Amino acid sequence: MARIVIAAYGSRGDIVPLTDIGCRLRNAGHDVVLTATPDLVDEIVGCGLQAVPVDFELEHELDEENPLRAAKEMVLPKGMRKLGENFLAALRDVPADVLLLSPFAELVGHPLAEARNIPSIGVRLQPISTTAAFPPSLLGAWSAGPVLNRGAGRFATALFDRMYGKTIAGFRDQLGLPTVPQRTLRRQRTDAEWPILHGVSPSVVPRPADWRAGLDVVGYWWPQRPLDWQPPGELVSFLESGSTPIFFGLGSLMLSKREATRISELVAAALRKVGLRGVIQAGGANLDVVDDNIVTVGAVPHDWLFGKVAAVAHSCGAGTMAAGLRAGLPAVAVPSPGGDQPFWARRLRELGVSSATLPRPKLTAERLAHAIDLTFTEPAHRTAAADLAARIADEDGAASVLTAVEELVRA
Repeated sequence: MARIVIAAYGSRGDIVPLTDIGCRLRNAGHDVVLTATPDLVDEIVGCGLQAVPVDFELEHELDEENPLRAAKEMVLPKGMRKLGENFLAALRDVPADVLLLSPFAELVGHPLAEARNIPSIGVRLQPISTTAAFPPSLLGAWSAGPVLNRGAGRFATALFDRMYGKTIAGFRDQLGLPTVPQRTLRRQRTDAEWPILHGVSPSVVPRPADWRAGLDVVGYWWPQRPLDWQPPGELVSFLESGSTPIFFGLGSLMLSKREATRISELVAAALRKVGLRGVIQAGGANLDVVDDNIVTVGAVPHDWLFGKVAAVAHSCGAGTMAAGLRAGLPAVAVPSPGGDQPFWARRLRELGVSSATLPRPKLTAERLAHAIDLTFTEPAHRTAAADLAARIADEDGAASVLTAVEELVRA
């Protein structure tokens, strides 16, 4: 038995897929601890895992008209330094033989693993390593050919090292480690072929041929349901009372109250135009629709819900997109600017699963209604989704993580 710490932080979509890894490791006899934001601790414990809360307190009150300020504040060096210190405090008395590091934990996780003299593995839900195949997914949907794509990857890496070099040096000093330039540390990890496993289907993003050894695309990790979870009675009654609905959700995305109201109203109008019922997930935006043909829900496991809807319209967060593909559902992509959402929206179109890409700031009821209608009138989208779902069903991403961990433990 090994003691495994899965160090994670972020939105629900950043954390809950890692419960798949945690449960697979636990079932193989290992002792597993998963860090998480405080609001997700009970849910993780409900899956049968140990959870350790890691918090991040904003210096300013959340601005209702500019909620994304919170995210921006966190990723600045000062915010990442505070988050890293919170990780160190949370894990101070937690024993570990192996660390699994999600992206938000990597800055402090590398020096922590070195200080404890234990191995680590990167676990990512987005491809961000340099390749000629595409720019880092966090830079959006564009692709400008092999040379510029690789250049964008190198530029992003250099910018990251400059931006967070002092922060990482501070962690190393705090842990009693010698001063080493960040570029040198990165080169050492590359030379050592530090393993990074991507919880993405290779049928959705094939492993780039020019990635170094150690970078692998292993298949999706599926959020586990709490053992005592039951669907809300109101939702069950709605699903049983009429035709199969459409799902709409923006995941953990935070929006101003004005924008959330606009989106809620236009979704209701779009569904009325096409004469369909809808399940709207409130999410981080607190969407809320009052309509006899629409029900608004909170956090509901997508593996359960998506088996009961006819199509999905979503913001292309990695987890929600994966759940839709697993269910074989045609999609309408509603990405927000920045981050990886435009990247995933482009992949949905290239895979033939999505009927349209409708950037959220320019979304209208008319455009959404037309795109939803296409998911029914153009059968190619449904066929592509079904074919892809069959391939995904044959993959086992958590098994690859278990194998990698046990190879490290035996080494």
